[in-house]
Amino acid sequence: MNRLAGKRALITGGTSGIGLETAQRFIAEGADVLVTGVTPASIERARQILGDKVPVVQADARDLDAQRGLAERVRVHFGELDVAFLNAGVSDWRPFEDHTEDSFDRLFDINVKSVFFLTQALVPVLANPSSVVLNASNSAHGGYGHSNAYAATKAAVGSLMRSWNADLLTSHGIRFNAVSPGPVDTPLYSGAKLGIEDPAQQKAVVEAISSGIPLGRMGMPEEVAEAVVYLASDASAFAVGQDLILDGGQTVL
Repeated sequence: MNRLAGKRALITGGTSGIGLETAQRFIAEGADVLVTGVTPASIERARQILGDKVPVVQADARDLDAQRGLAERVRVHFGELDVAFLNAGVSDWRPFEDHTEDSFDRLFDINVKSVFFLTQALVPVLANPSSVVLNASNSAHGGYGHSNAYAATKAAVGSLMRSWNADLLTSHGIRFNAVSPGPVDTPLYSGAKLGIEDPAQQKAVVEAISSGIPLGRMGMPEEVAEAVVYLASDASAFAVGQDLILDGGQTVL
């Protein structure tokens, strides 16, 4: 299919997990893509997977000058942008009493502040019409232990998504929607990310997470990517301010 044929797209956090899978799906659907990443290793791996025609740009989400520079890089490369998937973010689940000012600030700086100011910088570059998809989380829709500060950042993302439609839909032709994944089988749940080295313990943690999902399994990156393709494409032209919860029934059942 060519649902994104001719679309010029930016994917932040596009060098691993959901972002990398979405980049591959966008390319398969005919889009021209520019992705961002942080670590040299993930950037190099993404370049190998996505090919020489896809710029993979290093961009630190906590550096607002870098975010503004990214918008300029997009303008120089594409002229205008038809689609942005603002996927970059971090997760930090810990007991409420264990959070520090630094851990709180890191979550809000990366998950909220950088998204706010990158979107502000992208507005002059976004075409009319265009589609922006934000990566939120099902944790903003229910009460989950240890999600506290992280869930608050994703609730803020959902709120921004709705209010930006009021600000920018009519005046600039930019429509905003979001996806809210539950647990997805990505490197986030690898032993290194979980801080667990024992494979048996890793397996036990994943099984425990899966047991709390009515479908009995974690989601797959391609399932989230498919939803992003839909929201990015003209097939969803009448979808404005929607937040698609993709969590195997965890929130509603």
